Amino acid sequence: MDDLKALSTLARVVEAGSFRQAALELGVAPQATSKTVRQLEAELGVRLLHRTTRKLSLTDEGALLLEQVRPALASIRSAMTEIQSARREVGGTLRVTAPRSVGLHLVLPLVAPFMQEYPELAVDLELEDRFTDIVAEKIDVGFRMGAGMDRNVVARRLMDIQQWVCASPEYIARHGAPKRWSDLAAHRCTGFRHANTGKLMPWEYAEREQMAYTDVAARFATNDVDAEASAVLAGIGIGQIPNYIAAPLIREGRLVHLLTRHTSQRIGLFLYYPQRTHLPQRTRRFIDFAVDRLQAAARAPAGKNSTR
Repeated sequence: MDDLKALSTLARVVEAGSFRQAALELGVAPQATSKTVRQLEAELGVRLLHRTTRKLSLTDEGALLLEQVRPALASIRSAMTEIQSARREVGGTLRVTAPRSVGLHLVLPLVAPFMQEYPELAVDLELEDRFTDIVAEKIDVGFRMGAGMDRNVVARRLMDIQQWVCASPEYIARHGAPKRWSDLAAHRCTGFRHANTGKLMPWEYAEREQMAYTDVAARFATNDVDAEASAVLAGIGIGQIPNYIAAPLIREGRLVHLLTRHTSQRIGLFLYYPQRTHLPQRTRRFIDFAVDRLQAAARAPAGKNSTR
């Protein structure tokens, strides 16, 4: 039998002074409380309660047992109350993981206003390009780019991640702008090297509503998205940059969006979290906060500094 349940029931019966009152407090039938105590007595081989038609009283063995277990029962009740309170209140440490560029450009801007709204909260942000097992590493919320997510987590697609072909105005002034996708072969281009494989990623583009891929010779290559964007800003070459980095630079006139009719949006930004029935309030509130802010940002116009 469940010893903890039996001991807790015995203590509640003694505190209430009757099986009926204890049953009301526990939300069970009076017969159930009586049966639980009888089973405990049978297991221990001693009588714990004197029962009369008017009152209940502890035997010597029952009094000794309760004296020893009451501090533990009180600690358990206190711990459960504290956990329930923590679920209602936004406190503790929120652990978040994201790829480096997503974390810097999209997640980190959420942290300050969220912490201002919930000043008792602490945040631990892990920027890691490798895939993180959020269950094993006890992460509350993760962000990841891709075409889909593992079914072992709960995932929400927040926005499309488009790959924009961009160049600086200075580069275009010196070398001109490509008019067709095939023109890229005559230009200086940058490349992104996959962090896990070390291989250059092919450029992806839309062609007649289909996705296509092509290898572009890279005069500059890096495994860091922000470093590639900085190289394009410096006029080293034309690059394919994620829209969440490129869009503000285009609005500021520092980059030009090229070949817009070929823009791809195969992948998305996902927010994901473990499959839990009862999420802590800090996790639930941050999920709602992130969804609202990031989806609003996705709807913002990119600006007019572009060419087809």
